[in-house]
Amino acid sequence: MTFQQHKYQVLDNAISYDLANFCFNYFLLKRDAVNYMYNTNMIAQNSMFGTWEDQQVPGVYSIYADHVMETLLMKMLPIMKERTGLDLIPTYSYARVYEKGAILKRHKDRPSCEISTTLNLGGDLWPIYIDPTGSNNVIDEYKNIHKPNAPPGVKVTLKPGDMLIYSGCELEHWREPFEGNVCGQVFLHYNHRNGRFAESNLYDKRPLLGIPK
Repeated sequence: MTFQQHKYQVLDNAISYDLANFCFNYFLLKRDAVNYMYNTNMIAQNSMFGTWEDQQVPGVYSIYADHVMETLLMKMLPIMKERTGLDLIPTYSYARVYEKGAILKRHKDRPSCEISTTLNLGGDLWPIYIDPTGSNNVIDEYKNIHKPNAPPGVKVTLKPGDMLIYSGCELEHWREPFEGNVCGQVFLHYNHRNGRFAESNLYDKRPLLGIPK
C-alpha cells in the first residue's frame, strides 16, 4: 500500500524503539514537571509549557511546538518526502499524553496539516481509525456528531516507533474511547511546497520552529 494510491500509509519502525522510548519518557517527565509548576504557582500557565485545556481533547496534557517534537518534525521530513512523493515543508508539531477515557473525535484537519503523521511514542496501544473514502460525515466535531451511515473506517494499530502518514485535510480520522492508562503520540504536520497552503503556512505562520503561535 502506498500513500500515492490511498492517501495514507503505515510505516513500521519509522524511528527506533529507543528513540521513541526516550521521547515518551521525556514527555512524561515534562508533563509531571509542568503540572507541579502550574499547581504550585511556580510559573503562570503558558503555551510554551503545554496545557490541559486543549479544545479537541480536554483534560490531557498537550503541547504545541515542544522543542524535541519540532526536532522530530525536521528529522522525519526526508522520510515524509520519500513516502509521499511530495516536496514538503514543515508546519508544526503537536503532542499529547492521552489518559484513560480520552477520545479523539472524528474530524478533518486545518490547512497546516495537509500532510501529517501520527507517531506512537509509547504507553498502551490505542488504535486510530481513518476513512479512506474522503467523504464528509462530521456534523459537529466537538459534540462528536456525525452522519449515522458514516463509513466505519480502517483500524490502524501503531507500536512505539510506528507512524501513520495521512492526508489530514482530506481523510477523516478519529480514535474510540481510550481503555488503557497512558499513551504518548506526536503529530507532525507538513504542507506541499507547491500546494495552495504552503506560501502562507511555512512553520505554521511562525518566523521559525520551536516557538508558540
